[in-house]
Parts: sequence; C-alpha cells; structure tokens
Amino acid sequence: MRRFSQRSHLVTLSEINITPLLDLAFVLLIIFVITTPLLEQSINLKLPTGGKPERPVEKNDIATVEIAKTGVYYLDRRPISLVDLERSLVNANKLNPNTIVYIRADEEGLNKHLYAVIDRCLRNGITRFSLRTEPPGTRR
Repeated sequence: MRRFSQRSHLVTLSEINITPLLDLAFVLLIIFVITTPLLEQSINLKLPTGGKPERPVEKNDIATVEIAKTGVYYLDRRPISLVDLERSLVNANKLNPNTIVYIRADEEGLNKHLYAVIDRCLRNGITRFSLRTEPPGTRR
C-alpha cells in the first residue's frame, strides 16, 4: 500500500482503483460480442424462391440437410459424406418416425447432389422430406 504524507503524519490509502478492472471487463465484453456470431457455423446458401409458409414443426422432428454450391453435404451444420448422411438419416428415422428431412440446396449448385439425397431418402423409406425455399420477396 502506498503511504502519503500529510503535514505531520503518514496516511495509508486503502481504496482500490477499479478503473483497470472496468477496462478489462469492457474489453472482454467486446471480445465476446464480436466472437459469438462467428461461433455459429452456417453455410451461406442462396435458396430458390417459392413456396408458402407451413405449419410449425417441433425442432426434435427435423433433420436439416444442406447442400453447398460445391456439392458438400451438411447434416445439422456439420460436414458429412453422402454414405454417412444416408446412415444418419436412416437411424434418425428409426428412432423417431415423425422425422422430417429439410433439404436446403443452393440454387446455383448442381441438381445431381440434390437428387442423390432425395434418392437415398426414398430408397430407405424416408418419405417425409421438404425442399426448402425462400418466400417470394425476401431476396436481399
């Protein structure tokens, strides 16, 4: 502790300076605000327009397959091969027969990747799937 002299005797300063502590707290807050959106890994897809809004479905009943323009498959935002995708969808359908497969394919991608997913679903008796689109008028 520092001591300051006041005329005839020494006085001990017992206050804590919290300015550096507040600076640190604000810096950490800014870091978390900036990095939080980066933690959500999502692929940038340009969906075709069309369709209409549908009735709500429980999140537990949805398996989302995304197909990037380059032909990379994602299951629930994790990259996956087509064989593993088929295996995962079959297992999900066995565990929950109400599973709906949402297929989000980039409009500029090749249709062969989309057809491969649909074919694998139909071969395994998964008939509840939905091709996802953007509602008309929502383009940026």
